[in-house]
Amino acid sequence: MANHKSALKRIRSNEAKRLRNRYQHKTTRTAIRKLRGSKDVTEASELLKTVSSMVDKLARKNVIHKNKAANLKSSLTKHVNALAA
Repeated sequence: MANHKSALKRIRSNEAKRLRNRYQHKTTRTAIRKLRGSKDVTEASELLKTVSSMVDKLARKNVIHKNKAANLKSSLTKHVNALAA
């Protein structure tokens, strides 16, 4: 167990950040599943905007790698464009 006051605070703040990252990551994955399952073009294009910003936010905070974010956004955009065609 930590002996210093600052180390105890660090443990508390790390746990809070871990839970926040976990929640945001799970919420984004659920939104991605919803987008991939949608068949309506207008709904999918609206969802794509929100999902893209969620993915970018995760990459900015280093929850996921920036290349993974780019690959996700690319594949989701292809999905939406295929629905439009």
